[in-house]
Amino acid sequence: MLTERPPAMPVQGTTRLYAVLGDPVAQVQAPALMNPILAELHRDAVVVPVHARPQHLETVVRGLQRVENLDGMFVTVPHKVAVRRLADRCGTTVDIVGSANVLRREADGGWLAENFDGSGFVTGLAGAGLDPKGTRAALVGAGGAGSAIAAALLTAGVGRLQVYDTDTAKLTALAARLEGHWPGRVHALTGPHLRDVDIVVNATPLGLRADDPLPFPLEPLTQGCVVADIIMKPRETRLLREAAARGHRIHHGIHMLEGQLNSYRAFFDLR
Repeated sequence: MLTERPPAMPVQGTTRLYAVLGDPVAQVQAPALMNPILAELHRDAVVVPVHARPQHLETVVRGLQRVENLDGMFVTVPHKVAVRRLADRCGTTVDIVGSANVLRREADGGWLAENFDGSGFVTGLAGAGLDPKGTRAALVGAGGAGSAIAAALLTAGVGRLQVYDTDTAKLTALAARLEGHWPGRVHALTGPHLRDVDIVVNATPLGLRADDPLPFPLEPLTQGCVVADIIMKPRETRLLREAAARGHRIHHGIHMLEGQLNSYRAFFDLR
């Protein structure tokens, strides 16, 4: 991360735009991380949040795709699955996990979708000194980000991955897709009762609000289990606070976004 922010480029008629789509959107951290990078590179561009309700997503995205000075979109909850069908082409990761977290305008005017959530999460783990290879992992939340993290953990060599989601159809579909690529290593759970795991990841929205319940009980976890959350704001979710109080090593959500920055720079040719 940058330790000192360079002065931002003034927004003017030549400024290129990037939108961050979400509902809610107040918690997004992409503008705070990406705009200093754009300023450092002396790019005449800015990343702005766009609050899009699910029922208006297609209208918003189709409109943005026709904004001639908009070069890309970042996508957060709850739109990562739905936005996939609004792209003209999809990267390999998107085809496997069924969700996207970034779209780029191509030279021919088409839109390419990709997903860096999973690779960013694993990069964040590595940066914190946590190697998932050979571990027993559990993931709660089979949505857009959770699907990408599941695939990335398996790619990184997780020996066994337990997955749970309250949406049985979503869980079953994800488990079937993963089984096709990593046979015998994925186990769909019937409830959030996690045992015999080395790392557990909350990939649900539970924790965005102070009164949210925990996404899974902490009591069955062994003392050495790492508890990770992908929620970025608040930084200290209730899950992480209570896990830390029980003596677990915790892993914050911001690491997943920080782990994606180099991928974003390459994807958008920000060199």
